[in-house]
Amino acid sequence: MTHSRLTHAVQALMQAYTSPSVLQTNHGSLPSRDAIIKTLLDFRELLLPGYYGIVAQAATRERVRGLVEDIAAELPKQIALALCHDRKLPREHCAECSDCQAEAEAIVWDLLDRLPALREMLAEDVEAAYLGDPAAHDHDEVILSYPCVQAIFVHRIAHDLFTRGVPLIPRIMSEYVHGRTGIDIHPGAQIGRRFFIDHGTGVVIGETTVIGNNVKLYQGVTLGALSFPKDANGSLVRHIKRHPTIEDDVVIYAGATILGGETVIGRGSVIGGNVWLTHSVAPYSKVVIEEPHIRIVTRTETARTT
Repeated sequence: MTHSRLTHAVQALMQAYTSPSVLQTNHGSLPSRDAIIKTLLDFRELLLPGYYGIVAQAATRERVRGLVEDIAAELPKQIALALCHDRKLPREHCAECSDCQAEAEAIVWDLLDRLPALREMLAEDVEAAYLGDPAAHDHDEVILSYPCVQAIFVHRIAHDLFTRGVPLIPRIMSEYVHGRTGIDIHPGAQIGRRFFIDHGTGVVIGETTVIGNNVKLYQGVTLGALSFPKDANGSLVRHIKRHPTIEDDVVIYAGATILGGETVIGRGSVIGGNVWLTHSVAPYSKVVIEEPHIRIVTRTETARTT
């Protein structure tokens, strides 16, 4: 590598940084993705002591206190940065933004107070997975290896922050676990108790989806939007219900696609594999695709017709 080539490369990049681009932020400081993920891992140890953590041992008062202190110190900083960025406050304001910091601290302490209730919900999710999968050996296997447990744990945290108006950070959390599990749940989705996704890969649950209690999904299920309406200026209309409602006790099999904000899957219904639905179905319905005609051609028959 020659000095001139190095100088040229650096100069070209510095010039590119000064050009207007969607890759350039102009408002405030951004939260740290690494710090947010570290906080998620702290939450995981608090909710599942004995399964995760440096030594994976049962919770002690000292360890719990240390984790709570770490979250209470770090997460408000990240939320304050996200709030400043979302409100397009200048960089110099972010460093001493007492309003955003106070709001962020209140949000985090409310979340910490809710951890026992979230742990109870997570326990019900684990039980639903164990009871819903005959291949599950025990609860430990479910907690340590099932992708749905990782996805729903993160969603419970991200959704709590989302409902409190925290920008950016809930989406960072949800996309982090999406990358690890293949399960894509928007933090805005409302998900009831005892939720289980069997296998999980390829599941997509949109922002305005509402899911009741005791719902079971299989891999490849999409709960998505039917269309993306635009306003008079041609911009996408946001903050409207675009995704379906799934009532209690519904089972949705692999590859099913259910679309639309007005689509309601009635309580106790079963949606078969690869079904495509854009309208509501009554409670206790069974929706399946009629068995297609299948022709099996043997190698001998193939040879005879060629």
